[in-house]
Amino acid sequence: MSRPLWKGSISFGLVNIPVDLYPAENRNRFDLTLLDRRDRKPVGFKRYNKVTGKEVPWDQILKGYEYEKNRYVVLTDEDFRRANVEATQTVDIVSFVKVEHIAPALFETPYYVVPDKRGEKGYALLRETLKKTGKVAIAMVVIRTRQYLAAIMPWEGVLLLNTLRYANEIRPVKHLDIPATKLKADGRSGVKARNR
Repeated sequence: MSRPLWKGSISFGLVNIPVDLYPAENRNRFDLTLLDRRDRKPVGFKRYNKVTGKEVPWDQILKGYEYEKNRYVVLTDEDFRRANVEATQTVDIVSFVKVEHIAPALFETPYYVVPDKRGEKGYALLRETLKKTGKVAIAMVVIRTRQYLAAIMPWEGVLLLNTLRYANEIRPVKHLDIPATKLKADGRSGVKARNR
């Protein structure tokens, strides 16, 4: 197996379980490079002012957040430094919930949680308790430089840590054109299936 992405521990109450995180997904990416038709050399991107059309050197570029159409707040390196979450080496469990209380759209990226030798007993106890109760642990974790809400659950003999999206990151479905389903008094759908 590959090297761990993250080393630290699962922590809740007085319990501390040393663990490593490994990526659990295998993304197959197909990246394309833009090429110049004449000599098949890579094409770069030019930084230019969208109003004047003139090229802008790197030392004249700022970072800004558009909070209204054509209105920006400028962010400095100091702003980014202060906003950066403090990296910790713990997966802090804050709650336990039934898995069905987590909407499927909230699940984002899975990681395998593997114990080191010192944490095997605590790891097995947590895994089996979650399995027996049908619950998942809700936790906070910093991976690289971003803080995530995460769910820890037993899956195929291992603990799986799945980062979660926040509710405001999910687009509402109310604007989609979805046909209504009418239920009859017996609870069956009023939509008849077509034979093929």
